[in-house]
Amino acid sequence: MKHTATMALMLTLGVAGVYAQQIPVNMTFSGDGTPSVIDLKHPNTNTSEENLAGSGSQGPFTFRLVRASTAAPQPSTTCSGPTKFYFPNVAGAGLFRFFDGSLLTVNLTDGGDCIDFAANEAHCTLTFQVTGGTGRFQGASGVLTFNETATPILSDASNPPNPVFFTETGEFTGTISRGGNSRP
Repeated sequence: MKHTATMALMLTLGVAGVYAQQIPVNMTFSGDGTPSVIDLKHPNTNTSEENLAGSGSQGPFTFRLVRASTAAPQPSTTCSGPTKFYFPNVAGAGLFRFFDGSLLTVNLTDGGDCIDFAANEAHCTLTFQVTGGTGRFQGASGVLTFNETATPILSDASNPPNPVFFTETGEFTGTISRGGNSRP
């Protein structure tokens, strides 16, 4: 009888380990953004880079994002007004590095920047598909939403000047799924 109970417990724990663990994500960040020398080879786009650092439900992290946005504004139902222009993102990827050495990779799937020239700031909402990772994020999947406010701090010497360096603050929210056999 004792042997049967032990086997049932082991089987239950083993099966529970196979199911994915849902991990809520709520992380805030700050950092900078700038045009990038990386060319993602999408026609009529501008590539930018962001270097961010923050903390939250997954611990302290850094995040590097490279993305291409359309060079010309596009119509939008969420970004409208006489001083607002919307620039959709067409490609991009990011890498989280956590202080325990774990990495988490994401691909940009949707979103863009709503630039308000009167307010001298941009609001950016992006959606990322989690594509994997290392350490505690090995085999990870999920969806993360990125909400950011960017403010220019330096412009180039062209006429009129173009902003080229930005402060950035915001948050990541969403859920990461890890296979039951991943490390905690």
